[in-house]
Amino acid sequence: NKLEFRNDIVGLRAIAVISVIFFHLNYSYFVGGFLGVDIFFVISGYLITSIIYKNLEDFSFTYFYLRRIRRILPVFIFVLFLTIPFSYFLLMPNNFKDYGQSLIFAPLFISNYLFWLEEGYWELSSQMKPLLHTWSLAVEGQFYLFFPFIFLVKKNYIELIIIILLIIS
Repeated sequence: NKLEFRNDIVGLRAIAVISVIFFHLNYSYFVGGFLGVDIFFVISGYLITSIIYKNLEDFSFTYFYLRRIRRILPVFIFVLFLTIPFSYFLLMPNNFKDYGQSLIFAPLFISNYLFWLEEGYWELSSQMKPLLHTWSLAVEGQFYLFFPFIFLVKKNYIELIIIILLIIS
């Protein structure tokens, strides 16, 4: 169920990480830090699709989801709990209320919708949202949840469905 190690993907991940970090450090020549997030999404989509497609004959939804859970949840839960005391002592009451909402939405992997409905990612008030970064994890979680079901259709139609979804997106 594993893919072979790929140095090119490690290199792309490094570029993505560096661009996101430099963007958040406000370096003027890294104005497109969101491109790093896009690179992560593309890498994740490629790897997940490869894993599923390679193991199509004996693909196990249970095994697939357990691997995603083991990989994501421990650090995610740690970050959620770590932000609670800092948010309690550092945020103003209105910001702490907003934080409480994101603390509910983030583990459900729908915080992207919450932040989208509240305001823009680039608004100054967004800097007071300790869990704002969970929007990208929510998008990835939704991808993990729904994308594997595409592979339940007849094998002849999988590529066509993926191409149609690519065009639509």
